[in-house]
Amino acid sequence: QINLSVICQYVDYLVSEQNVKNVFVNGTTGEGLSLNIQERKQLAEEWVCQGKDKLDHVIIHVGALSLPESQELARHAAAIGASAIAVIAPFFFKPTNKGELIAFLQKVASEAPAVPFYYYHIPPLTGVTIRVEELLDGIKERIPTFQGVKFSDTDLLDLAQCINKNEREQFVFLYGVDEQLLSALAIGANGAVGSTYNYLGRKANLMLQAFAKPDLALAQKYQFLTGEFLNFVIKLGFGVAQTKAIMSFVSGIPMGPPRLPLVDASEEFIVKAKAKLDSIMWPDGD
Repeated sequence: QINLSVICQYVDYLVSEQNVKNVFVNGTTGEGLSLNIQERKQLAEEWVCQGKDKLDHVIIHVGALSLPESQELARHAAAIGASAIAVIAPFFFKPTNKGELIAFLQKVASEAPAVPFYYYHIPPLTGVTIRVEELLDGIKERIPTFQGVKFSDTDLLDLAQCINKNEREQFVFLYGVDEQLLSALAIGANGAVGSTYNYLGRKANLMLQAFAKPDLALAQKYQFLTGEFLNFVIKLGFGVAQTKAIMSFVSGIPMGPPRLPLVDASEEFIVKAKAKLDSIMWPDGD
């Protein structure tokens, strides 16, 4: 069952403890695609409500395998005042070319004609490998509300081409592979959406500040240490369930178990992950 009562506390934690003021709701870490429509609406409403005057942006992921469901979620997000919506590619019956994918995205975006629209590109999970560079060519003509991409792939060549070819469009590219964020920033990513920012958000912000100075050596230290932690937990077996366990012990707020087919992180994982995280010596001395 979803637990709406902790969202208020969680918003305060993100803002005060992690310096995170933007959220992406019902995405991968939130198990959005394992929830039913009513649950997704309830969560979206609560995040928008609790984020009022505290969060800068609340982006709601409204993608679904069913086009009518995705459209319904888009209309709902618009009605409750979401900052933007995002849509993942359908991944059972998959679009096989740019035209098919844009047709699907356009049908969803048109249901929220005043809301900025993001494409959520995550080929490791969807199996949809249509290059974003190709997708963006002429996309504003089909989707006038198109704002940018949540780019959760390691193909930095594709990302670089997107940024280079669309300078005039002022699209926003939010990078989603946390252990490679610094590389993405170097080629022009505007920001990031990722699970680690739930518990390493303050460190990621310090890396962003160092990069902007620019103090590349300091930015690298933060990226290397984040990578060191992720490399450690990936070897233990790391996914959404394990991420939630880390979020719980760092924040002190119970994230609850994942929904099947995902299963809880083991106690052994939690002990080892906590010990590793506690052992890291960050440049800011924390």
